[in-house]
Amino acid sequence: MSVAVAARGLTRVYRDAARQVEVLRGVDLDLAPGELVAVVGPSGSGKSTLLHLLGGLDRPDAGTIEVGGRRIDPLGADELAAFRNRTVGFVFQFHQLLADFTALENVALPGRIAGLPPRDLATRAAALLAEVGLAERADHFPSQLSGGEQQRVALCRALLLEPPLVLADEPTGNLDAAAGERVFELLAALVERHGTTALVVTHNPELARRCARILVLEDGRLRDGNI
Repeated sequence: MSVAVAARGLTRVYRDAARQVEVLRGVDLDLAPGELVAVVGPSGSGKSTLLHLLGGLDRPDAGTIEVGGRRIDPLGADELAAFRNRTVGFVFQFHQLLADFTALENVALPGRIAGLPPRDLATRAAALLAEVGLAERADHFPSQLSGGEQQRVALCRALLLEPPLVLADEPTGNLDAAAGERVFELLAALVERHGTTALVVTHNPELARRCARILVLEDGRLRDGNI
């Protein structure tokens, strides 16, 4: 399952007592259903901010966001929470796994939040862990897993509810080259196999080139680019 994403005129300004910084300046973005797209750009250019807006973690100061034909920018807090749980799978640079939960329990967490039956969740979580080669590690805690294994668990968690949209913020940025390569390959394979639309922020030009398109975010504006 996948969705189209359309953003128009996205603007985001951060303010403090002394100044204001316009991080995004009228950004337009289109993602086709099932498309895997990379976003690159200098540090501090607003790449994470863009993902947070598209995923309903933050709100734009101006502009509109449509996911699957539905406007999300005017939604209330409860509607946004439901949207994030059912529609978006997030993968962050730091895996954000719960230390007291096993790999299986971490993967099943979005389903628990959604109120799905525990037995079904365990079956689905185990199947995903098997897909990424971690069937034998399901009962291990994050502290017992390598960095690459932890990020693979995070990928499984993001895909548990088969969200139509995956947003990945530097998913390989905290890993060595070999582990990062493995995680990206798994991400691309899982997205294709599950028919998911995905937007991936990365500083790695080699990984970006493996995506269907590359977008460059600079000076608060987004453009098509080749690197």
